[in-house]
Amino acid sequence: MARVSEAKSEESRLPPGQYVPRGRPVIHYGRVPEFKPDKWDFRVFGATADGREHVFTWPDFDQLPKTAALADFHCVTRFSIMGNEWGGVDPAVLLKIAPPDPGVRHVMIWAEYGYSANIRMSDLTADGTLLVTELDGKPLTADRGFPLRIVVPHLYAWKSVKWVRGIEYLLEDRRGFWEERGYHNVADPWREQRYSYQEEPGEGPP
Repeated sequence: MARVSEAKSEESRLPPGQYVPRGRPVIHYGRVPEFKPDKWDFRVFGATADGREHVFTWPDFDQLPKTAALADFHCVTRFSIMGNEWGGVDPAVLLKIAPPDPGVRHVMIWAEYGYSANIRMSDLTADGTLLVTELDGKPLTADRGFPLRIVVPHLYAWKSVKWVRGIEYLLEDRRGFWEERGYHNVADPWREQRYSYQEEPGEGPP
C-alpha cells in the first residue's frame, strides 16, 4: 500500500489555509445518482493509441486488479481529511489496457450528469492517484461517489471527481466543470491554487 510518510506529522502535512474538521464532511454538486449495475459502464476514449473507444461494464471494471493507498484529502473550501485508506484500481492498469496516443498530456475525467474535471497525465499517473471503489476497507457510500470515484490526493478535492464514468485522453488541455466557473486549472493545495485569476502563464489552456 502506498502510504503518507510515517515521519511527517499531521500538522506538517496540512497545506496552507487548511484545517482539520471533526468527522468527514461530505460536499457535492447536484443530486446523488442511482447506481444501476446492468446499465453502468466506464469508457476510455478520445486520443487513444488505437483510435478506438474502450468500454468496461461494471463486472469488467470490478474484476480489474485492486490496490490501496493511504492519503490525505484537501477540499478547496479549506478542510482537510487526513489519513484516508482508499482502495481501487491504479490508473496504470487502464493505461495498459487502453493506452493513449503518445501526444496526450492531459485527460478529462467525466462523471454522471456531464460533470467533469481536467488533470494532467502526470497527475493521473502520480503515486496515490486511484480510481476508488472503497474507503477504509468498505465500499464507498453513495454520497461519497459509489460505485466509482477518482482520488487525486495531491490536488484540491474538486479534481477527485465522484460517480466517474470515463476518461477522455486530450491532445490539448481543456477546462472542466469548475475550471470553467473560475477555479484554478492546476489546483495544487501547497501553492493555494484555488482560483483561475491566480494562474500563471502556461498553467491554463491556450
